[in-house]
Amino acid sequence: MNNPKKIVFVVNPISGTSKKKTIIKQIDKYIDQERFQFQIEYTEYKGHASQITKNAVGQGVDIVCAIGGDGTVNEVASELVHTNTALAIIPAGSGNGLARHLRIPQDAIRAIKLINKCDPIPIDYGIINQTPFFCTCGVGLDAFISQKFAESGKRGFLSYIENVLKHALSYNPEFYQLDVVNEQETHAEYKAALIACANASQYGNNVYIAPGASVTDGLMDVIIVEPYNMLEATQMGYQIMHGTLHKNSHVKKLQCKSIRIRRNEEGPIHYDGDPMTTGKIIDVSIVSKGLYVVFDGKEGMRKIGESLQNSVTTYYNNLYMKSEQIIEKSSDKGKKLLGIKNHKE
Repeated sequence: MNNPKKIVFVVNPISGTSKKKTIIKQIDKYIDQERFQFQIEYTEYKGHASQITKNAVGQGVDIVCAIGGDGTVNEVASELVHTNTALAIIPAGSGNGLARHLRIPQDAIRAIKLINKCDPIPIDYGIINQTPFFCTCGVGLDAFISQKFAESGKRGFLSYIENVLKHALSYNPEFYQLDVVNEQETHAEYKAALIACANASQYGNNVYIAPGASVTDGLMDVIIVEPYNMLEATQMGYQIMHGTLHKNSHVKKLQCKSIRIRRNEEGPIHYDGDPMTTGKIIDVSIVSKGLYVVFDGKEGMRKIGESLQNSVTTYYNNLYMKSEQIIEKSSDKGKKLLGIKNHKE
């Protein structure tokens, strides 16, 4: 083929648990070298993926492929918005939220073969207080947990769940004022445990905060989780893993192009799982079709088949064991709840 396209693979060597050396060998073996001329670049520090991508755009590279987790994807994608250079992803992190939503295979060989056969498609992205995001952003409990998770220095899904169980018991819901903009502006007030603004359906690991969200509809799904007790939290945990959170009576959903969230105090927010401290006013908006991505055009929730059911069962077995330990240590309320459960058994 004449004039092969140029693709740069940006590798985060410390993200997730995948063996990057194996992925590099698979690229050399499976990438269509008649279609693509490729090079490999390794990140050496936070923000390096952004610089590599910026240089690639300046050189007229056709595709930059992020090999890492959601943080690496965010860095690369943030430099690609409103350019002619497309994003590709070989998932290699612990959550892989955008890749999962776009149904990009978690297996590296299949992800490489997808790059070989697919052309870039434009998708939406979001901005929270001038910072781009591509999956979700939010305020409240999920932002607080993201901050604690980052401070812990541990990675992985179970570590994240451990932080949820530790801090959700003591987290106090806040009052929020919302100015929602569609064709006209509306105002609402909520006391909420969290407010999530979703471009894509999930946080990662098939944890569906916004099951109906789409990256091609020009809208964000705003999920408001009102206060709940410990017994209700168990049900919500089950629903969020099964893509049925929207059926919970404590959950409200809005769709809009932009929203302003006001709170009483400054504090953390998160964008694609990364925490950031900001002020009392949080502005979130969606930008329609501002980023080209290599995927097959299918997006959103997959059917919950046998493999996902097995995955959910494994998660919840581990979650249950963790919750027993953490609840027993962290609060008298948790001890009573666990005691009741054991008594029933």
